[in-house]
Amino acid sequence: MTSFGDDLARATDWVEDYLARVGELPVAATVEPGELRAQLPDAAPEQGETFDAMLRDLDELVLPALTHWNHPRFFAWIANTGSEPGILAELLIAALNVNGMTWLSSPAATELELTVLDWLAQLLGLPRGWHGHIEDTASTSMIAALAAARTIRPGGVVYASEQANFSVERAARLVGLDFRKVETDDAFRMRADFPLDDATAVVATVGTTSTTSVDPVPELARRCEEAGVWLHVDAAYAGSAAVCPELRWCLDGCERADSLVVNPHKWLFTPMDCSAFWTRRPEVLHETFALVPEYLAATDAAVDIKDYGPALGRRFRSLKLWFVLRWYGAEGLRALIREHVRLAQLFASWVTAEPGWEVVAPHPFSIVCFRHVEADNDALARAVTATGEAFIAPAVLRGQTILRIAIGNAATREDDVHRTWEALKRCAA
Repeated sequence: MTSFGDDLARATDWVEDYLARVGELPVAATVEPGELRAQLPDAAPEQGETFDAMLRDLDELVLPALTHWNHPRFFAWIANTGSEPGILAELLIAALNVNGMTWLSSPAATELELTVLDWLAQLLGLPRGWHGHIEDTASTSMIAALAAARTIRPGGVVYASEQANFSVERAARLVGLDFRKVETDDAFRMRADFPLDDATAVVATVGTTSTTSVDPVPELARRCEEAGVWLHVDAAYAGSAAVCPELRWCLDGCERADSLVVNPHKWLFTPMDCSAFWTRRPEVLHETFALVPEYLAATDAAVDIKDYGPALGRRFRSLKLWFVLRWYGAEGLRALIREHVRLAQLFASWVTAEPGWEVVAPHPFSIVCFRHVEADNDALARAVTATGEAFIAPAVLRGQTILRIAIGNAATREDDVHRTWEALKRCAA
């Protein structure tokens, strides 16, 4: 058997090689359902195997069946980045193997998490006095927010835009609340004139999944304050844009929300999973989630993050966010986000100038919704993806199938966007 050091060197060599060549791999997997599983043994081996054998199977079996989210031409859904500092941090997180459920279980994990969330709040222009911690995804943060809202006003309705992520409806089901969709205006923003008499919570979205529309948070905050209704802001995607002063308008009114989520694993170059959750009412979260069994006794003057969300076991996620913020610095983060916004606007200009194509929604951030006016856009998305050049996903907007290009990988360059546009035109022709 080789030494751990030798295997570690092989692993780092593999990662370095993968990052260097991922841009020329087919973006999306082309396997059929069950194809990979048919190539795997029916049971675990009786005897241990070498790391070389595992890397070989990673190359020969797993990679061909992967959709490469870390590809510079992955433009489906919400593009993201497994950045170099984040990758390095994930290795250290696994080596340390911390469970940060309470302060006592790992004081550094708790205090670094609180500090890094304060750093991020400052970068986004959010209030510094709020409680902040990290959940795995915005879906879990949504559950935490709606559970807290239910503590104050049980048995009511959760209202959200018809453009809101489906995780709102799912979270409402999980905590036993009714869910109702609210119509949107011409810019796909949630209308603010719906009744709140039976509301437990309102979920406003900053950067909706399909169109990146920004709901009218200031007006919703005013109405929720008057009605005593919990306002949660889902800024999972577009909230990261607020590191740029010229884009900070997207979080206007969020200082009056009861809770807010921004996902650094979406557009802040942090590997999955890392969802930043803040609340100005931590006492309600504590009332909702805090239980102190004898074997997890609380520590005086310390924060036990398990008492503010649904999870007990907690990975050392703050380490990778700490590394990312320090590696890039505020200037580096702003430069990447501004470049992604520039590329999106450039792409939109190409679409607008090309006969037979049209942009179908506002595009203030790094996602553009567009369509070919005659082609089957769903088939067009599949055709482009099948070329291996790029991964484009369709969406449905007011009953019409459209295309989306979501720019968000740190390695994406103008040439990647241009190659994708050329592929789209070829497939449409």
